[in-house]
Amino acid sequence: MQDSAISATVDFHQDGVQHGFLKLPYSHDQSAWGNVMIPITVICNGEGPTALLTGGNHGDEYEGITALLKLANRLGAEEISGRVIIVPMMNHPAVLNGTRTSPLDGGNLNRAFPGNPVGTLTEKIADYFTRYLVPLADVVLDMHSGGRTLDLLPFAATHRLADATFGARCLAGAQAFGAPYTLFMAELEEAALFDSVVESLGRVFISTELRGGGTTTPGTVALAEQGVDNVLRFAGILPGDPLPVASQALEIPSADYYRVSQHRGLLEFAVDLGDWVQQGDVLARVYALERTGEPPVDYRAPFAGMLIGRRHPARVDVGDTFAVLAVKR
Repeated sequence: MQDSAISATVDFHQDGVQHGFLKLPYSHDQSAWGNVMIPITVICNGEGPTALLTGGNHGDEYEGITALLKLANRLGAEEISGRVIIVPMMNHPAVLNGTRTSPLDGGNLNRAFPGNPVGTLTEKIADYFTRYLVPLADVVLDMHSGGRTLDLLPFAATHRLADATFGARCLAGAQAFGAPYTLFMAELEEAALFDSVVESLGRVFISTELRGGGTTTPGTVALAEQGVDNVLRFAGILPGDPLPVASQALEIPSADYYRVSQHRGLLEFAVDLGDWVQQGDVLARVYALERTGEPPVDYRAPFAGMLIGRRHPARVDVGDTFAVLAVKR
């Protein structure tokens, strides 16, 4: 396969702290020989495991971005054993634009894996992570939140994997993160996710969802920072054990637990995040906006569960996921 067009301005094997870029050529009207410059920090101290820490896979999910920018400023090489690779803004064009997808090619990075070295800009970024960065790592933490359109209870997640021993290691990593909830997730569009690439290469993968709404709070950033440090302890890169946190075990068993609207209008929730519902309970109502005098459409829970995610904007369209349910594991 063709070499990646991306080059790194850092040396992944040099001890110390380096701040640099992943440089991707991008010729456009304002810069014939321009580049997309993705910030990266590499911190090395002798032999030991490697953690790859990523945020900004989607450009409007800020908790992970904030925590990793802060980590790049505060972590010293003398504090660790091994190597930490920090990419706070994987899809840097999307982050600069404040959008889920890239303004340069419309690409959704977390639907572009394993990527293509001669594809779109987004596919080239995915390919570089797949073939160059993930193979360097022992543990990968990819921090997400709901972005502008979703609000989710803060959780760390893993997946049910065919290799039980490997699956247990990934679950241990998710538990070590220390979120209030730890989930097994059934994913949508699984084959094109960063998650699947990392797991297929045999690296421990931990994902998060840390609220959302296109903003942060002191609590969500603090949780992200503590979780990063816990994962580095789990990996053996920082000394000590992860800080113990009481975490409730949940599961999203299938795609049916992502509830999708078949109507357009104004969304009114009947339950709050964290509430348990029974089969048949009203989750939300959708009111038509074209005229008065029409009753709302009730959306009911098809089975019992906890509301762990909801659409953030009150306007909803046909095809929008408006609620996510989970069950006790």
